[in-house]
Amino acid sequence: MELGIGIGWRPEIAETVEGLPELGWVEVVAENVCLGHLPESLSRLRSRGVTVVPHGVSLGLGGADRPSEQKLKDLAERAMALGSPLVTEHIAFVRAGGALTASPQLEAGHLLPVPRTWDALKVLCENVRIAQDSLPVPLALENIAALISWPGEELTEGQFLAELVERTGVGLLIDVANLHTNHVNQGEDPAKALDELPVEAIRYVHVAGGVERDGVWHDSHAHPVTEPVLDVLRELCSRVSPPGVLLERDDDFPASDESHSALAGELDAIRQVVRGDGGPAPSVASPEPGGRSARSAAQPALDQSARERIGIAQAALLSSLVAGGPAPEGFDHQRLRVQRRALAAKRASVIARIAPELPEILGDDYRPAFLAYARGRPMGSGYRRDALSFVEHLLIAGRPTDERSRRQLTRWWEDRVATRPPRRATRLARAARDRLIRR
Repeated sequence: MELGIGIGWRPEIAETVEGLPELGWVEVVAENVCLGHLPESLSRLRSRGVTVVPHGVSLGLGGADRPSEQKLKDLAERAMALGSPLVTEHIAFVRAGGALTASPQLEAGHLLPVPRTWDALKVLCENVRIAQDSLPVPLALENIAALISWPGEELTEGQFLAELVERTGVGLLIDVANLHTNHVNQGEDPAKALDELPVEAIRYVHVAGGVERDGVWHDSHAHPVTEPVLDVLRELCSRVSPPGVLLERDDDFPASDESHSALAGELDAIRQVVRGDGGPAPSVASPEPGGRSARSAAQPALDQSARERIGIAQAALLSSLVAGGPAPEGFDHQRLRVQRRALAAKRASVIARIAPELPEILGDDYRPAFLAYARGRPMGSGYRRDALSFVEHLLIAGRPTDERSRRQLTRWWEDRVATRPPRRATRLARAARDRLIRR
């Protein structure tokens, strides 16, 4: 399956993506696709023969619980609706707690690393098999970037991924930016990881930009791709010809008048690395992805105690990161602080993106107010509920202090918690009242 060079499709750059030359495919965040209401841009790309691959972010296959049947059903439906040749997800956990650990369920709002232990591998493998049985197309999993590492790990990243592929037959989505991130943050050698990988299992590759702050590399997806990341891509391409390579950009997009040239330039740089000497891309491709390997079908059933052990450990870590819990034994406390700040900052940024009215109403007070709210208040039911809870918190506290902003915030909250949108007469009355107030 040859995909070629592609880019992550995002609404903010939809027009630019449509105009990119030599575009082989695009990837979309699966949870952002509304079945029956595909964006016109995606429909036009599909009509041109551009492949669309859904990329999930919320399954949490590395978590202690079995994957959600509903989330798997949703991912399967998106794959069918988009005519996708495969779907992808992450080797990560995104929530912890709940019935398995008799503790409140916590949401990370981000991809967190799985401990590279035999216990965690067994849990991950069973979750992957459950997902494979539920999906109509092959599954490939992505290595993630990590700010923290688990104490007592028993496998390197390359060994962990190799065992996962051997036991399940799952494909790999290798993110070279994440390998670079783990090199800077954890001292892990990307070349060694690539040497240990079953490169024939690679279905495609991610490339993304990031930034270094205070000795920590942040995989931001909001900066241009750096030369060290391209160097890791060169390392990979010296071992195998990847069936596809995709540029990810999720935030801080180039200005509209510069977007086409900036993104096209990054894609050209990636294309040159993949082609090596500037000639045509090598014709050797990885084998077509299949279902489970013969060995994976014979794997023994997972001992429930392994899920419980992993669940308790992940719940303790997540409680420390998002709910003010104590730091689990063996973790680097400085790195935990960095991860806490990163999770809170991402949470604030996502809320600002899905509810842009809040930064407009609160102005410069938005970010510090949200970070103060998030401290010790974990996200429970997704970002939209989080936004409502944040506004409730402010209003109960009598904020903002100026009457006009508080009235706007109250109206924003009322419009979203009501059983139906405000009627036209109500909207007109509010607009007239606002005009009187401004006078």
